[in-house]
Amino acid sequence: MTRTRLRVFPAIPRNPNATQHIDDLMRVARFAERNGLNGPLLFAGNDTPVEPWAMAQHIIAHTAKISPLIAVNPLYMHPFTVAKFVSSFALLHRRKIYLNMITGTATSDLAGLGEQRGHEERYSRLGEFILIVRQLLASTRPVTFRGEFYATDTLQLRPGLPPALMPEFLIAGQSDDARRVATQTGCLRMQMLPPNLEQGINAPGLNFGIFAREGRDQARQEAKRLFPDSAEKRELLNYTMENTDSVWKRRLHEAGQDGELRENGFWLLPFLTYQADCPYLVGSYAEIGATLRRFADMKIGTIILDVVADERELDHVCKALASSGAF
Repeated sequence: MTRTRLRVFPAIPRNPNATQHIDDLMRVARFAERNGLNGPLLFAGNDTPVEPWAMAQHIIAHTAKISPLIAVNPLYMHPFTVAKFVSSFALLHRRKIYLNMITGTATSDLAGLGEQRGHEERYSRLGEFILIVRQLLASTRPVTFRGEFYATDTLQLRPGLPPALMPEFLIAGQSDDARRVATQTGCLRMQMLPPNLEQGINAPGLNFGIFAREGRDQARQEAKRLFPDSAEKRELLNYTMENTDSVWKRRLHEAGQDGELRENGFWLLPFLTYQADCPYLVGSYAEIGATLRRFADMKIGTIILDVVADERELDHVCKALASSGAF
């Protein structure tokens, strides 16, 4: 049996210091290219320091082969604009990109932008959005579409997109609405790493962070130093929870308020203290490598990996990935 190979999209937490955030993304992008990772995830939202399409252009212009994962929210852009960006990148750089399809942002930002649709409607709109983008990119003929949220009339994208450069679509939501749209559109669905690891996986892609060292005890001790508990940061997360309707975020928040580092390496404290957007897996290179092998054996092929934009930490992550034999 051929083992699934892991492809890894690194992600760094948002940084309110815009200059530092850009520097961190470029450091991670260059590291990714040198070490066989995919391009970084680029967030979208009112609080994102740089528009993700502009950041994607910057990364592609300064690297040779990696392809970023660009967050796309219908709230901010028309389907034709996304298709035009994709074809423009292909024309300029001959490089494929990946699209992370989302619907959410802070509820205060939704209100500020005049968005009155609820969670279910926003996902239904996302489904139409994906269908139109795909048709525009794949069709050699004008596209006419009549839906609940969008309508096009003999709309055509010029120039067309070579099939080899067609983007892949990911959906990161974990609600019933996200699952419905992922199934309807054939998008690759992502989920957060569950507390019981592989026993709780029900999607082909995972989102988590890795903290690894040569030995298990060293990893657990140094992880707690890098991500210390903080009542102030916990309160900051609690504040943001009042400003979201995100299902995945609420499920994580409810999963383990104690933030204890479990025996299996699952650790939620970085999320609970607003230092990461996902759980972490903590352990030795060998332990984490073995866990990643089990994921690969389950046909888990895509990972959005929360990382610290520090060369030494990135080196530790790569050693754990290499230990899996699936990367």
